[in-house]
Amino acid sequence: MVFWVFGYGSLVWNPGFEYDEKIIGYIKDYRRVFDLACIDHRGTPERPARTCTLESVKGEICWGAAYCVRGGPERERLAMEYLERRECEYDEKTLVDFYKEGENVQATLTGVIVFTSTPDKVSNKYYLGPAPLEEMACQIATAHGPCGNNRDYLFSLEKALFDIGYEDDMVIELANEVRKVLGIAVGNGICKEKKPASHIGLKSHMPALQLRVHPLPEAVVLDS
Repeated sequence: MVFWVFGYGSLVWNPGFEYDEKIIGYIKDYRRVFDLACIDHRGTPERPARTCTLESVKGEICWGAAYCVRGGPERERLAMEYLERRECEYDEKTLVDFYKEGENVQATLTGVIVFTSTPDKVSNKYYLGPAPLEEMACQIATAHGPCGNNRDYLFSLEKALFDIGYEDDMVIELANEVRKVLGIAVGNGICKEKKPASHIGLKSHMPALQLRVHPLPEAVVLDS
């Protein structure tokens, strides 16, 4: 037994669960957007944070990391339970094809799980929708929750994408706008914040989501 999960947000730099293999790559026809509210990790119900989700756009690609869990049903169950608690704002799981660099036609993996959210404010209470860059930056610069600041989430994602060699122009633009709001001086690659923020660790206890797809097939690795 084996399953793969694709991370495009905090899972890129902090998976938080035991895995057996990690592959850098991308999925097709999706782009990363900051349209989802977080009210129990990086924000609160009164001041929700903005975290990234995926928007379906034909022809776009989204880089991230795919993680493999092997070893039988029990290891899979533990990993999935952890992910469902952590990704509690995402109301869907989607199965996608995953590609490594240089493999554009034939997928490296099929049946890879990715946590996504319904872009509908009525059916999905966590969906914020798009907003002007300045408005999103102000919200991200000021939101904080039990697990830390919203801006640290964004800056960590920016660095993680740089580290894997596939930066996201939208993430960079938003991060720079947040730095303007915070009054951070950027020079020689060093950013200094005027007022350091505190961090308090606390895990979410929200119930796990229900899987909205057919029983997951075993991911298949295809020869390129």
